[in-house]
Amino acid sequence: MIKTLLKSVRQYKKDSILAPIFVACEVAIECMLPLVMAELIDRMSGESFGPIIKLGIALVVMAMFSLLFGVLSGRAAASASCGFARNLRQDIFFRIQDFAFADIDHFSTSSLVTRMTTDVTNIQNAYQMIIRIAIRTPLMLIFSVLMCMTISVKMSFIFLTLIPILGVVLFGIAIYTFPIFRRIFKKYDALNNSVQENVSAIRVVKSFVREDHEMKKFGKAASDVCDDFTSVEKILAINNPFMMFCIYVAFMLVSYFGARMIINTAGSSLTTGQLSSLINYGVQILSSMMMLSMVFVMVSMASESAHRIVEVLTYESTLTSPKNGLLEVPDGSISFEHVSFRYHADSEKNALSDVDLTIEPGQTVGIIGGTGASKTTLIQLISRLYDASEGCVKVGGHDVREYDLQTLRDAVAVVLQKNVLFSGTIKENLRWGNKTASDDDLVRVCKAAQADEFIRQFPDGYDTRIERGGTNVSGGQKQRLCIARALLKKPKVLILDDSTSAVDTRTDALIRKSFRTEIPDTTKIIIAQRVSSIEDADMILVLEDGHIAEQGTHEELLKQNGIYREIYDMQTKSKEAV
Repeated sequence: MIKTLLKSVRQYKKDSILAPIFVACEVAIECMLPLVMAELIDRMSGESFGPIIKLGIALVVMAMFSLLFGVLSGRAAASASCGFARNLRQDIFFRIQDFAFADIDHFSTSSLVTRMTTDVTNIQNAYQMIIRIAIRTPLMLIFSVLMCMTISVKMSFIFLTLIPILGVVLFGIAIYTFPIFRRIFKKYDALNNSVQENVSAIRVVKSFVREDHEMKKFGKAASDVCDDFTSVEKILAINNPFMMFCIYVAFMLVSYFGARMIINTAGSSLTTGQLSSLINYGVQILSSMMMLSMVFVMVSMASESAHRIVEVLTYESTLTSPKNGLLEVPDGSISFEHVSFRYHADSEKNALSDVDLTIEPGQTVGIIGGTGASKTTLIQLISRLYDASEGCVKVGGHDVREYDLQTLRDAVAVVLQKNVLFSGTIKENLRWGNKTASDDDLVRVCKAAQADEFIRQFPDGYDTRIERGGTNVSGGQKQRLCIARALLKKPKVLILDDSTSAVDTRTDALIRKSFRTEIPDTTKIIIAQRVSSIEDADMILVLEDGHIAEQGTHEELLKQNGIYREIYDMQTKSKEAV
């Protein structure tokens, strides 16, 4: 796990190494200060002011160097931890880009968001503590104990007795809180999921007046997180009081036994300055233990976060590009050879069963069927968003598993019913299809998609800004912009997954007509609920329960008096009734 995480340090290795070095220098100077201070106190006999001035200057210089190394270590640690977090988020995001749909389903969107935000922040804080405080604490502990022993072995046993007691308490707290932190992060996922669902579906929530229900659901998720954090904080609250108690006990014992040694031996075994040094070293030792407890808490919290992040970074996607994969798709021909598919290996029923189909380059194929007929599932196998469980899907005469994934998906453009527009101008959104497209290219494809007219009605035309998710354009406008974006790719295969459902039949017909002139050689697959959207297709497929129930042209299917004829008659009668 640590090895995987450290790969994200990269260009911040220098700062990660310098921070501990500066900390070591800071600690070494701080451990020397009490000795100089002891000498200064013992020289305050009133005989000469010269040694006091020299020792005072030495203290000031040492303090300034300690401050310098402290600042340098802080800067290096901040740079290293923030850079590490940046790289970690980038690595997670890049890893997610390679995930298949099944991989996203495995983790869930809300969980991935939590891992990239809360979990990475926990690791960032822990990493900064590790390269600074976790280095400082043991060094300070060891140096301070050694310095105490050089002054008085007997007195140092007071601190040596308290250290293991504190260590046991700290270790016990860490062991107890670790499983609670694990539970908290799972509840964070549920909390984020509640927020994500509510915000993305806020219009539905308001239209059904379900605000109270959503607030109760969120309140329950927030309360679960709060309750677990409260139980952890109650345990951690024991930490500081117990530490302070040990510090005060140590001071009392050192002061008592130290005073007796000074009086009984007339300062021969222990001087006043040395007693002062022992107290200072005692503060350093016990303060180090207190800082160590903070490190324990942070590392305990970050440990579960680290497991969750490494799970994403090391997850083997179900879909990968083959070694030396094909880098060119010859044409838009498509064939399904006895293809069956199921979403999970342990599913009892196939989503697709024994699909056998051949589509020639440039053909227009219509797909129709009831809800749950697996129309979308069928087309997702073409661009290899999922792999067939049985059989083979070929594009351009080659198995889709032989292609480099980017090459295959560049050749297949998919326009979904609920496609997404991103924050930015209309031009920027369109150029997702081709980042080098000229303004003339944008106008041409928008005319083909019947989008040019409404775009020009905007005050800023093609420079009109689209809000996040395309909330400031209608459903039909969004679909036409997405179709134009897909056309810019000049794909070998264009798939419209019910992507003209929000436009009127006239506009739908004009879009299909423009395809014949704009992309005559592109294979076009149109999934639709309206017969009018596919009646002029070269071939129509009727899907039912995951298999092809009927296949043929519009006229041929009408003559069969099957499912297609039933759908056609129902829609025709509905129009006549209107």
